[in-house]
Amino acid sequence: MSATYTGGCHCGAVRFRIRGELKDASICHCRMCQKAFGAYYAPLVATRGAELTWTRGERKTFQSSNYVKRGFCANCGTPLSYEAPDGIAMAAGAFDDPPKLPPVVQYGVESKIGFVDRLHRLPGHRTEEDAEQAPFVLKIVSYQHPDHDTHSWPREKNHD
Repeated sequence: MSATYTGGCHCGAVRFRIRGELKDASICHCRMCQKAFGAYYAPLVATRGAELTWTRGERKTFQSSNYVKRGFCANCGTPLSYEAPDGIAMAAGAFDDPPKLPPVVQYGVESKIGFVDRLHRLPGHRTEEDAEQAPFVLKIVSYQHPDHDTHSWPREKNHD
């Protein structure tokens, strides 16, 4: 019996399912991935040997080089895929359960930002600890798609 993984974008317009073993999770530090993810690095999970199915909506793609297309949600902008001649890798954070896919290798280390290796040393605070400076954090109602498949989306939103 093979494993099944699900995921999707922030707003729920695009969802995917992967059946099979996923063993090649990585972090890419190259400048193209930094820009594509708007982050210090891109966490990716290769789907080689597994069956990828887009189960809701369609991703938009951007041809980021002569070989690579990057998929994303046109509604909310969530990065979803890195599509190259050797296969498709999915954005690790787009999976419903990202802790199941820890990275095993880093790529593009020539562009690695120096402080990335020290992030774990920074002080950490829970969201509600910021309430004195930003009281709205205690009243946030998330419209993010839940971390599981839903029959339909979006749900009714009650705006205050």
